[in-house]
Amino acid sequence: MRQRRPRSLQWVLVRRLILLQAAILAIFIALCAAALWVANPRLLVDNEAAVAALKDAIDRNSDGTLVVHETEELSQFRKSFPHAWYIVRDRTGQSVRSGAVPDIYTGTPGALLGAVDHATLELARDDLRPEAYVENAPTKAGPVQIIAATRSSREQTDGLEINISATIDVARNPDGSRNWQRALPALALVIAILLLPIVVVMGITTLVTTPAVVRRSFSGLVDTADQAARIDINTRGMQLPVQRVPQEIAPLVQAFNETLARLARGYDRHNRFLTDAAHELRTPIAILRTRAELLKKEPESERLLQDIERLSHLAQQLLDHQLLERPDEERQIVDLGELARQVAADFAPLAIEAGYDLGFEPPAGEVHVEVNGSQIERALANLVRNAIDHGGGSGAITVAVDESGGVEVRDEGPGIPPEERENVFQPFYRLQPQSRGAGLGLNLARQIAGLNDGSIRILSGGWRGARVRMQLPALPS
Repeated sequence: MRQRRPRSLQWVLVRRLILLQAAILAIFIALCAAALWVANPRLLVDNEAAVAALKDAIDRNSDGTLVVHETEELSQFRKSFPHAWYIVRDRTGQSVRSGAVPDIYTGTPGALLGAVDHATLELARDDLRPEAYVENAPTKAGPVQIIAATRSSREQTDGLEINISATIDVARNPDGSRNWQRALPALALVIAILLLPIVVVMGITTLVTTPAVVRRSFSGLVDTADQAARIDINTRGMQLPVQRVPQEIAPLVQAFNETLARLARGYDRHNRFLTDAAHELRTPIAILRTRAELLKKEPESERLLQDIERLSHLAQQLLDHQLLERPDEERQIVDLGELARQVAADFAPLAIEAGYDLGFEPPAGEVHVEVNGSQIERALANLVRNAIDHGGGSGAITVAVDESGGVEVRDEGPGIPPEERENVFQPFYRLQPQSRGAGLGLNLARQIAGLNDGSIRILSGGWRGARVRMQLPALPS
């Protein structure tokens, strides 16, 4: 079963913001449509287009009478508006009409002006006389016609005036009521045409800006996550900063810090227990060794001494784990060749007693490394002790140091199979369950090397036995 990928917060925000913006625009358009429905506006654009189509079609015959030619533009307009009608009058009273003209418009212009409810009177564009508004309104004095304007000349304008007027005409039934069945599809199309470009523009803007805003807002969280990724057993006391973390994420970071603190306290208690137990074991082990040495030299007493030695070595390795807790400030510059020579000298009696020839190959000159000396000494001791325990009980064990900062411990035993060369670094892992070792030496040595910016690996080659190499960063000479 495939693991489900976690959701991306920024794309969730993008989708939801786009949907929210679309919903807000839809509500806004709906409110505007409701307001227009209540105001009952009328759309005059088509009427203005009718006048524009008629202008080029109006002419006079040879006898001077008015005539309207059926131009291509006028024909196309009639096809678009089959119910269009018009009346063309001149100053002499001549007129030409077409279509089903309402009776109110067939009278004289003066009678028409007296019959309209309200209208806007506009003069020529170059005429400085202002436009005016005319309305036939009922008053206490009875029905009157009011003509008014806000200025007496266009020169009195404030510099720039913008007048926006929109009128919508809804289809009506014969009784004058609105025919919404015919009007709603067209109204929906108009709303979609108006709404879609706005949604697209706002959606693209959101798509571009939201990821940048989210990345900037969560930059502190990214830094905190990078610091969390660097936490390991040696930096368990680290606390993640919450200063640049978003307020909504801060409780999670604080809970994580508290968890780290609890884990550190628990690890310290566990570590102190192991250390105290190892210290307490050393005294009874020493007493037991002393008493075993007083026994007669028999096979059983020899095996008992070996078991006591194994137990003592295990207690020492548990104590060696304390070396891993020492900070990097305890590093110092040491001569790796001299350090390895001292370890080889310390283990020479034990190796000879176990049946080996222990040799040391020094480097051509001094090899200086900046390390925790006591830790590296214990790591080398574990490598040599591992060779003594698993080298087959014969042949030579060699400790070799080179100028690059490498130390090799070689034996002539059965070696380590290639498929087991990583497993042997696991704690308490042993190739032979009945072997004398506890399975901690190589694991401890690798941890120490890592704490000192080095590494340990098992070399491959055609030689006999095993070769374990510890590589440390050598200082330039």
